[in-house]
Amino acid sequence: MEDILYTVPEVAKLIKTNSAYVYELINAGLLPVLRLGRYKVRRTALLDFLKEYEGKDLTDPNNIEELQIKEAQEK
Repeated sequence: MEDILYTVPEVAKLIKTNSAYVYELINAGLLPVLRLGRYKVRRTALLDFLKEYEGKDLTDPNNIEELQIKEAQEK
């Protein structure tokens, strides 16, 4: 059975970032969590987050912009 809850470090590993950035996403209200001792993220919440923000630049979670893809990268 797949895990239905992830810890912050597990989320960081899954989205290939670090725990501090995951906390930024949480604090910005972009990634919903629940607290069971420590923050946990539901698998479905993570999938919804990825779907909702696909094509967005989340470098600064408090200033989300459309992702700008340069033509050179497309070739």
